Amino acid sequence: MATFLETVVERTQADVARRRRQTPAAELEARLGPARRGRPFSEALIDEGISLIAEMKRASPSRGPIRPGASVAEVVGAYEAAGARAISVLTEPEHFGGSLDDLVDARAASELPLLRKDFVVDEYQVLEARAAGADAVLLIVAALGGERLAQLMAATSELGMDSLVEVHDEEEVETAVEAGAEVVGINNRDLHSLEVDLDTTFRLLADVPAGTVVVAESGITHRGHVADLEDAGVDAMLVGEALMRADDMQRAVRELLG
Repeated sequence: MATFLETVVERTQADVARRRRQTPAAELEARLGPARRGRPFSEALIDEGISLIAEMKRASPSRGPIRPGASVAEVVGAYEAAGARAISVLTEPEHFGGSLDDLVDARAASELPLLRKDFVVDEYQVLEARAAGADAVLLIVAALGGERLAQLMAATSELGMDSLVEVHDEEEVETAVEAGAEVVGINNRDLHSLEVDLDTTFRLLADVPAGTVVVAESGITHRGHVADLEDAGVDAMLVGEALMRADDMQRAVRELLG
């Protein structure tokens, strides 16, 4: 039986082929404006203290709808007002209820650095992200392997964006390091089983070279988690569901950040 990750990657590849037929890459390239100066995403993660990448997430594959009808502008506005340093926008449609329109709306609503979070397997998706206003894309080692990862990192850099390279185990950390990843996201959720283990970040942290920006992902729900991550030397955290389910998102962000 195919795992969750394998199923999503297969569907994503088919969707990308369809979108490429509808809108050729040359048409997307014609829409590109000048790249934003510097590397806004990675730069935002190295400010003093632990940085929050707050996520716009409409649904979860394990827990269903979260805020399916949420206004992107309202969510992003709440995050920005409460002190988030970057915004992640989930654009995968079937399991997370997202779309590229959400990314476009986020760009219109905020100047904070934006991450396109999706199952990126093709250069076309990197181009889509840049055209929609993203400053960075998520690249998942488990979905790509070393050679494909390096190719997509190069495509991302050429378009003036950062790569958040996601890992889950020691072998994937090694692959990310060999590819030259400068920003590594340690996902506490196993994308094959969807189980969450917060110790994953602490276990893998020692394998990440000094000078690499480290982002902890998944399962972060309260201030105690954040304090432990900060004490361990983690630079940033990516939090979505705990914030999206909160009655008052601004308050939830402030409580998380202490």
